[in-house]
Formats: sequence, C-alpha cells, structure tokens
Amino acid sequence: MAQTNKTHNTLTNLELSIQISLSGLSFCVLDRSTTTILNLHSTNFKIKKSPTDLLDAVKHLFNTQASLQQSFTTITVIHVNDWSTLVPKPLFKEEFLADYLKFNTKILKTDFITFDEISQNDSANVYVPFTNVNNYIFDQFGTFTYKHFSTILIEQLLTFEKHNNTSKVYVNVSEYNFEIIAFNSGELLLYNTFEYQTKEDFIYYLLFTLEQLQLNPETVELVFLGEINEADTLYQIAYKYIRHVSFGNRMDTFAFNTQPKSNHSNFTLLKSL
Repeated sequence: MAQTNKTHNTLTNLELSIQISLSGLSFCVLDRSTTTILNLHSTNFKIKKSPTDLLDAVKHLFNTQASLQQSFTTITVIHVNDWSTLVPKPLFKEEFLADYLKFNTKILKTDFITFDEISQNDSANVYVPFTNVNNYIFDQFGTFTYKHFSTILIEQLLTFEKHNNTSKVYVNVSEYNFEIIAFNSGELLLYNTFEYQTKEDFIYYLLFTLEQLQLNPETVELVFLGEINEADTLYQIAYKYIRHVSFGNRMDTFAFNTQPKSNHSNFTLLKSL
C-alpha cells in the first residue's frame, strides 16, 4: 500500500506516523534530518468508539494539534483492529481476500479488504482498514502509506528473532486488547489478538495459548511490549505463573523531545518510521 505524498510536501524533513483504533489514537512526528521525535502523543478513549465516531476523533485531533497542521514528506497510517488474518503466500490469491477473512471475523459485503506483504516469512496479512479515516487523510494530504499494525509487529519481531534458536512469546498490551506473537527458532508459530477485561481473562488466554503450542511456562521466555510495567496487575499475574518474564526493547536510535513511557512502549508506532 506504500505510496508517496503530494509533491509539494517533499520540501520538509518531517514524517508523520499515526496509529488509530476504536479504543484510542497515537501519533508521532519525526524530523528525519536530526532523527528527533518532535512530538509523541497518545489518547485513550474511555469507551470503544464506532468507526464513525473514530473518524470524528481523528478530525478533532488534526484540528486541535498544531504539530499536525503542517506538511510532511511521508505519512503512515497504522490500522489497529482484529479484522485481519495471515495467509501463506503459496496459498494466497488476491481475488479471495474476503474468503480468507470470513472464517475468523465478521465482515460486511461493503467492507473494503486489502493486504500487506510480509516478506520475511512469505505471507500476506489480509485485513479491513478504517476506510473512512483513510479517505479523510487522503483528502487532507494526498496519497500516503497505510498498514495493519500486526504487519509492523510481526515484521519487527521476525527481524529480532531471526538468529534465535529458542522459543519466545511476545505479548503486546493495550488497554482493552493484547496480542500474542509466538516464535520457535526464529519462525513465527502464532499471531493472535484477544480482548480482556480482567487479569484473570488475560492469564487464561495466555496459559491456554502456551498449552496449545506445547510451550512450557517453566522454560519459555515471555517478553512484554506496549502499555505495561512491573506494577501492572497483568505483569504480576504473568510473573506468578511463568518463570521467565521480561520487557522488550524497541532498540531505536531516535532522540526524543518527550521521552516515551518506556523502552517497550509505542512499539508499532515508532517502528513504523
């Protein structure tokens, strides 16, 4: 889906990445000439929004944030939802996008379906983007790049795990959802996303996934990414049941005007740059 922005915007060194979901928004502005993140902003909604209300929130963001009212050389929109599925490239045909998705998510005949290519493991990530937001961004700025957030997550973690010969499970945490990305000897075993309300929901899904993958909680490495720290109840309950628990690291080299909460927060947003 990669395309360049309007030609008149190429006079600036600024790059924008914006991540959108029904439960929140985040964005960052990078000055590529100094590799400095000038702005890093996150908003969590109190309740999940509808796609229509999400568009209103995006419009409000662009109307009220001065750092968004300028020109950018590139713009990346990251779509966060659970309307996605991975398909091995040898089984993939572009004319069957709806067929791949209908088995694990409810889609409408009017939904626009697209895909990202993940070259590291020769797969396609089929998904439904927030088309109304894409249309708004296009109207404001011209053509841009958009991806599903799981594409960025999987691509980056495949790179991290490329030379690893052990089993490792990453858990990316947000306020209402978390993703499990499991690897064995550098190969992707599983990607899945779960909704949770309590720490008991969380540990049930996590331990059940480990059991299904025949990964031993005594030996597997569990690595947290996203909005979580040692004081979090999710971390504490995971630490109770799983022996090896740690936090990941984005391993970026940006300077920051405002520091992120941690080295493992805003993972997909900052790794999209």
